[in-house]
Amino acid sequence: MKIAVIGSGRMGAIRAEDLLGDGAQVTIFNRRDLAAEELAKKLGCGSGKYSEVYSQTFDGYVVATATNAHVEILKSLLPLGKPILCEKPISLTVEETDEVIATADKYRTQIQVGFQRRFDPPISKAAKMVSNGDVGTLYTLHMYAHDHQPSTLEFLEGSGSIYRDLHVHDFDLIRWITQSEIAKVYATQAVREHQQYAKYGDADVSLISLTTVSGVQVAITGTRHDPVGHDVRLEIFGSKESLAVGLNKKTPIHDVEGEINFAPVRYKGFIERFREAFTKESQAFHQLTKGEISNPCPPKSARESLRVAIACEESIKTGTAVSIAQ
Repeated sequence: MKIAVIGSGRMGAIRAEDLLGDGAQVTIFNRRDLAAEELAKKLGCGSGKYSEVYSQTFDGYVVATATNAHVEILKSLLPLGKPILCEKPISLTVEETDEVIATADKYRTQIQVGFQRRFDPPISKAAKMVSNGDVGTLYTLHMYAHDHQPSTLEFLEGSGSIYRDLHVHDFDLIRWITQSEIAKVYATQAVREHQQYAKYGDADVSLISLTTVSGVQVAITGTRHDPVGHDVRLEIFGSKESLAVGLNKKTPIHDVEGEINFAPVRYKGFIERFREAFTKESQAFHQLTKGEISNPCPPKSARESLRVAIACEESIKTGTAVSIAQ
């Protein structure tokens, strides 16, 4: 299949590499044509002039640009009717997200949203165990989302907030694993160490308590800095089983009792932590372009997770729990 990858940064490179490895014919485009040429040369694939991306014929498209360019690019791609893999988020606003979804429906264009955690093998296995009833009645979920290094000012300008950027992945997993919408959230936050977050009304520490419509209670902690490494974990508690996901030798945490034989080097970033997940996600998109599978992560996932993130921000403002229905 012929796939155009729009964007030649970190995510564009990952998508191109994985699609090439899966046998796709990849052409890379970037607003800076030279950047596309350089990445294409490195990966041994084709590149094209950005001004010609919409006039050429492809079987699918990957949108791996900065968030603020997603909507503009999607509006040009959607009328073509070809499957699109768009990195999260579609947009930082519900209004723009709804416009994109409506246009996609109009042209019957599939958008697969880049929530790579769904494709992480241990997370996927745990979700299947829940779905199969192996865990029994779900009691609670505990989720940990701790970045290794704090964000730069340049990144913070367009990230939205810790909820729209970091925890939106957690909200997607909650909906996916529990197969239930989120009903209510209560959030607190603080700037404990890294003052650049205060400039944007953001935080380097967050704590979220939420409840799903089905009654599952979830606790989420987030930090923008973990001195040991990048830590994303999930614990699932039910009437038949208790599961830990993401706890392994490379988990960046120290065992005070000293009984776990951790590796000397831990996960240092989200790409290392989820590299296999990104590969499987790209492969799934390749299958989608070939018509072999249905959309594994439709745009409603991005919309509903964004709504929860915005509810968290409202909870911060009001100091109260916020219903998602509001």
